[in-house]
Amino acid sequence: MPPAALFTEPASASAPLAVLQQVFGYPAFRGQQAAIIAQVCGGGDALVLMPTGGGKSLCYQVPAIARHRAERGVAVVVSPLIALMHDQVGALEEAGVHASFLNSTLTFEETQRIEREMMSGRLVLLYVAPERLTTPRMLGQLDSLHERGLLSLFAIDEAHCVSQWGHDFREDYLALNVLHERYPDVPRIALTATADDLTRADIIERLQLQEARIFISSFDRPNIRYAVHEKDDARKQLLRFVQDEHEGDAGIVYCQSRKKVDETAAWLSGEGITALPYHAGLDASVRKRHQDRFLREDSVVMVATIAFGMGIDKPDVRFVAHMDLPKNIESYYQETGRAGRDGQPADAWMAYGLADVVNQRRMIDESPANEEFKRNQRGKLDALLTLAEAHDCRRVRLLAYFGEASERCAAHQNACDNCLHAPATWDATEAARKALSCVYRFHQNRGQRFGAGHLIDVLRGKPTDKVAQYGHESLSTFGVGADVSEAQWRVVLRQLIALGYLRTEGEYNTLELTPTARDVLRGEVQMLLRQATDAPKRARGERGDRGGKTTKATRGKDKPPPLPLDDAGLARFDALKAWRAEIAREHNLPAYIVFHDAALAEMAQAAPDTLDALGQISGVGAKKLEAYGREILRVLGG
Repeated sequence: MPPAALFTEPASASAPLAVLQQVFGYPAFRGQQAAIIAQVCGGGDALVLMPTGGGKSLCYQVPAIARHRAERGVAVVVSPLIALMHDQVGALEEAGVHASFLNSTLTFEETQRIEREMMSGRLVLLYVAPERLTTPRMLGQLDSLHERGLLSLFAIDEAHCVSQWGHDFREDYLALNVLHERYPDVPRIALTATADDLTRADIIERLQLQEARIFISSFDRPNIRYAVHEKDDARKQLLRFVQDEHEGDAGIVYCQSRKKVDETAAWLSGEGITALPYHAGLDASVRKRHQDRFLREDSVVMVATIAFGMGIDKPDVRFVAHMDLPKNIESYYQETGRAGRDGQPADAWMAYGLADVVNQRRMIDESPANEEFKRNQRGKLDALLTLAEAHDCRRVRLLAYFGEASERCAAHQNACDNCLHAPATWDATEAARKALSCVYRFHQNRGQRFGAGHLIDVLRGKPTDKVAQYGHESLSTFGVGADVSEAQWRVVLRQLIALGYLRTEGEYNTLELTPTARDVLRGEVQMLLRQATDAPKRARGERGDRGGKTTKATRGKDKPPPLPLDDAGLARFDALKAWRAEIAREHNLPAYIVFHDAALAEMAQAAPDTLDALGQISGVGAKKLEAYGREILRVLGG
């Protein structure tokens, strides 16, 4: 039977569609899931690029269950993330699938018990870290399973970690080529949410996936609104954003340094927002406690370095905010993709300024990497800066980076800031020439170098002590830019650095011309820049075309359900959420692992009064129907 036939009418309990319906309670596959699963179930390799929230996990979980039912084999899932292992194993066990993990959180006795389960073939999925997978002990156990025909597949999650060009390279991933060399007949599926062409090629080469089918889904997340603001007291900007638009919502705030994480979390807490810090400098028990609160509570804002987030499955994160510029578009896309996994409206908000550009450039220049790697990283940073400075549709630019054509999102359900409020622009060509000329005059004057602040003072004709000390009031460029505001000059300098016409040097970030500055000085380059003003302040709850205002009564714990419900339906929805919270506490799981809000809303809307009718609700699999069905009917019946 050809693989495609598996998804029309399942002939047995091991057919993928039967697994999807019986175990997970979903009526049909989405997008390319069916084709990916057919490839792996048929014994083929696959490389899957699918955005966060697109259903990547099902692409290996369904084949693992189907192949286990047919052959009693164990699927090994490689993941660098302890949090993901815990959540996914908990969700699978809730759905009636025998799964476990091996990581550093287990005792020796627990590890031995799980290894016995694995070696018996009773385990369906086993999650392991890459460094554990390639130990002699683990490889010996896999050899034994393989000899007995009990290895069903390998899933390599976060596959971009194998690439030196990727945004989260991990050396432990390099050893994973052993899987193809040692077990060539066991299908492998590598998955990632972000990979440009160079990273994709590196994944294929390093994991030896030359024969794999490549599946690339759309990178568009239509429920996310992208907005970028120039820094102007970033803390107050962040507070206004959270208070005006996301009071009581769960969110993530990313900062570049541990110190800034601690300070920002403490400041937000002082402003009445439940904010917790997370970074590698905190004690492991503190990190776990904070992460558990974020996953289990409704209104926690996690302030974190990029040490937090990858593998976090919390579906109702309503915003991701960046207080500093990320390293590249891949990082930005992956981090912002942690918002709105439930498909409901969410925000990706970022504030950045001249210092961010300078710091990112310096980190690249001062890294010990070879010149080819630095050149690649500069190119990735340039692409991100172009996105940040854009005055046209951000979604079009973001998708174009991943090779996907799209139309501007002006009529989008969640349009970007530029499409919602077209920014004013101005021709900064002459201003750019004046700035570069002033830097040139500094160099002529005994090779002097100065930073952005002093340069702006000279251009605006500001008589400071430093200007007098160096006699810069006598320069021909003194005061030539008096008609341009300080804020606008910072935009000009940020663009000149971003585009490579200026570079910063040394501890004090002094400015220096690059060879390409001649093109600007000759007037051969036009610079059309956005005005240096923050985005227009929106009325509370304004989200473009999202269905009207959000009031305080509809936020936080009382936020609206994902489906329209009448008063009776809302009462059923609230009762179901209260019941779910009790179950989650009893099982020590985040509430969304028991049932997502979308499933509860569908129950509240349909109000089924029989087990058969309840079983038709999306997300209600056979195990959950058996475990919770009668209780749910009791709650719905009041």
